[in-house]
Amino acid sequence: MPSSTSSSDRPGSGSRLPPVKPQAGELPSHETPVADPPIRTLPQRPLAGVWLLALLVFAGTLLGWELYWRGQGFETGYRNSEGLWAIQRRRVDQGEGDALVLLGSSRVLFDVQLPVWERLTGERPIQLALEGTSPLAALEDLAADEDFHGRVLVGVSPDLFFSGFEYRGQVLAHYRNQTPAQRSGQWLSMHLLEPWLAYYSDDDSALFTVLERQPWPPRDGVMSFKPVRKLAVHEIDRNTRMWRRVETDPQYRALARSIWAQRFDAPPPPPMATPELAKAVVQRQIQRAAAAVATLRGRGVPVVFLRPPSGGRYLAFEQRVMPRERTWDPLLAATGAPGVHFEDHPSMQGLELPEWSHLSAVDADRFTEALVEILQRERRLQRPAQ
Repeated sequence: MPSSTSSSDRPGSGSRLPPVKPQAGELPSHETPVADPPIRTLPQRPLAGVWLLALLVFAGTLLGWELYWRGQGFETGYRNSEGLWAIQRRRVDQGEGDALVLLGSSRVLFDVQLPVWERLTGERPIQLALEGTSPLAALEDLAADEDFHGRVLVGVSPDLFFSGFEYRGQVLAHYRNQTPAQRSGQWLSMHLLEPWLAYYSDDDSALFTVLERQPWPPRDGVMSFKPVRKLAVHEIDRNTRMWRRVETDPQYRALARSIWAQRFDAPPPPPMATPELAKAVVQRQIQRAAAAVATLRGRGVPVVFLRPPSGGRYLAFEQRVMPRERTWDPLLAATGAPGVHFEDHPSMQGLELPEWSHLSAVDADRFTEALVEILQRERRLQRPAQ
């Protein structure tokens, strides 16, 4: 029994009192009260009308943007996307391993016309050329693919091929790793958007692209280059023609030329900053080509190199930095493959190159006819047993 003088009985002197429970709606004394979240009452409006207004604003904006770009000469076509390239590359995997495959940069893409080739030979090639990109990675990919036993025509744009530059170098990774969601997105785009919306056919009309090319004040110490503008229209199997505006609009044609001219007097890229470094880079590309061609030839796959036309200041630039005797001739010698150079054939002379680098639509047909005639006459793409 506790003593009457025990300190344990007196509050404030170490005694333990039973905890006091907070009443309903009260917080414990050590907690900070928190205000109830505000409740916003929606206005009493019919939501169907709100949705209709939003839809009308969206449709009006879309229509205005589409009409504006159609007024600039845009026409419906297909986006030259990684997904579209992957569809064509998978044709080899899906039973067309004996097909003729076109590799190269934008000149093969623009200048070799699939309908003309099909009309003359009965065969429509697989178009795998990529703008601004060396074809060597794609050539190596075909060499490593045991399912491929067809024929290969490889375009050579000297400043790209012999530098190894790959503006579209991500396409092979996309082809190999494309997810089901990406494939379905590509299908939806090709069937629901691209055949109907002209502005959607090219990134040149994207809003942020338009904003980036506005004449913003220059920043000190920052070199700015005008990006390449729209030059082409693409079909669903990547057959490509020069956009009519490049041929018919002198001001736009001059703009396209001025964009190419930016590189003519620019310093070489760091990997090729000295003659010795440049020579080593060129040699590496030739060695890559020779190894790939040897692998393909071991499977009986013929390979032909093609030097498409260029002209004006672009041709002068190529002759200065990548002369034929240091690039094209060693390439053919190292690979042992035949080649077709536009300078060697009268039928490939005098063709129109509106912006110095790609053929007009009409002359692309003529070039393709001349190319097919040369290949057939000289049996350049025949397999050894044929």
